[in-house]
Amino acid sequence: MSNFRCLYVFLGILLIPVTTCLSNAAEPIPYGAPIDLVTAKKVLAAAEAEAMKNDWPVVIAIVDGGGHLVLLERLDNTQWGSVEIAQLKALTAAKFRRPTRFWEERIAKGGVDLKLLKINGFPMEGGLPIVHQGKVIGAIGVSGVTSTQDAQIGRAGIAVLHNNAR
Repeated sequence: MSNFRCLYVFLGILLIPVTTCLSNAAEPIPYGAPIDLVTAKKVLAAAEAEAMKNDWPVVIAIVDGGGHLVLLERLDNTQWGSVEIAQLKALTAAKFRRPTRFWEERIAKGGVDLKLLKINGFPMEGGLPIVHQGKVIGAIGVSGVTSTQDAQIGRAGIAVLHNNAR
């Protein structure tokens, strides 16, 4: 364990080790100014178009870099449970500045204590940080279909920022 610096989080009287190696971690993407409403609406519209094209009933949540809700849309016939899940996916992506798929993969490999994620986020694909000009300005979370399809919708929403930049 000498090659690793591990993060420990105190939860009441519990000490939970997180096996994320800090010394080998890539430099995190810095936070930028929070996503504005006009930009959030563009991202949401592009994500909604992808969902509608595939006839996927989903909830789409957009948060700022601090994880605060900016926009939320529940498409017709979407299960009610997806409202909370979409928000949690977006929050997780914003807080950790990485796609929620990262946590899903780590759990599958046995590399993360589930108690930590229960408190800090939602470890399933479908949450993506919104990176603009090299900085995290927010995140998008999608829930309602498979997690891979949720992520596809989120990527379509974010792509509008890169397509407009050209």
